Amino acid sequence: MTSARVMRQVWWMSAALSSDPGVAAFGASLTAITLAELGDKTFFMALILATRHRARDVFIGAFAALAAVTLISLGLGYGLRELLPASVVPWLAALLFAGFGVKLLIDAQGMGADEAEAEEQEAEQVIDEAESRSRITTTWAVIWEAFALVFIAELGDRTQFTTIFLATAPAFSFAGLLAGTLAGHALVTWLAVGAGQWIGGRISERLLYQLSGGLFIAFGLFSLHQALT
Repeated sequence: MTSARVMRQVWWMSAALSSDPGVAAFGASLTAITLAELGDKTFFMALILATRHRARDVFIGAFAALAAVTLISLGLGYGLRELLPASVVPWLAALLFAGFGVKLLIDAQGMGADEAEAEEQEAEQVIDEAESRSRITTTWAVIWEAFALVFIAELGDRTQFTTIFLATAPAFSFAGLLAGTLAGHALVTWLAVGAGQWIGGRISERLLYQLSGGLFIAFGLFSLHQALT
């Protein structure tokens, strides 16, 4: 599937949902977060931790960390939106979306076939270093470990920037973005702890970046349309 075809499909989806800001925000954030999180370092962290500890405890800790970063990111995006004049915000959103989309497409071109494996190895190294300092045996220790590792890894990550940029778009409501983002995180974290070993070996980081890039360029075009009208 080419990036141009992805962009056309996502543009159609965005246009169809634009009549309801809540539905548009939910659909856009659910799609964007799911694409951004699959094959990400935090995905592999949840996967690896679930092979060593109870999956339920890993899910609780990892999802709590992702929810915390989501609230921070939405706050940053909405804060930026409130600080700027209303007439400037759609132009800013268009610029951020398009710029991020182009960056993702450029990054995708330089990726090798073993990119997901490299992410998994990096995640495993971080976990090994953390668990070498102390034994993780209790439920609360597992939850805290998953929370701390995922929270730190998520700060400054592609998913956090995705959430911030989505929050700058005036077409998307806060409630819709919050619900869609949390649903995306819950879905991917559940997949990581439940079927991560099966999914992990089938992930193409390059394809995910291409899909995400096309999605954000479509969001940029949609925001540009809003700015012009």
